[in-house]
Amino acid sequence: QVQLVESGGGLVQPGESLRLTCATSGTITEYYAIGWFRPAPGREREAVSCMDISDGSTSSADSVRGRLTITRDKTKNIAYLQMNNLKPEDTAVYYCAVDSKMNWGRLRDPRRYDSWGQGTQVTVSS
Repeated sequence: QVQLVESGGGLVQPGESLRLTCATSGTITEYYAIGWFRPAPGREREAVSCMDISDGSTSSADSVRGRLTITRDKTKNIAYLQMNNLKPEDTAVYYCAVDSKMNWGRLRDPRRYDSWGQGTQVTVSS
């Protein structure tokens, strides 16, 4: 069972930056995909930014592209969500998830991911 632990959330003002961390219990290169998600109206969760582990390619939601980006440190088995120019509408609990079984689905489809962390709260407010 994959264990994921998120950290780095907090309270920031609009326009500020934050970096979330997702520590994985296994070797990150053994997974097929890793991503960051948050709740969305009418849906359980929406993808924020996800990475295909095989080639390091990433895909981000239109609403965050250019501001919120997933990166990874293979030597530390950690994935990050770099959050720049934060907006009040980015306020949410952010979850890290991995596809550890080569599941079917598009990279940003939450249903593809089989292991989830507990989440970390990000609040953007002046």
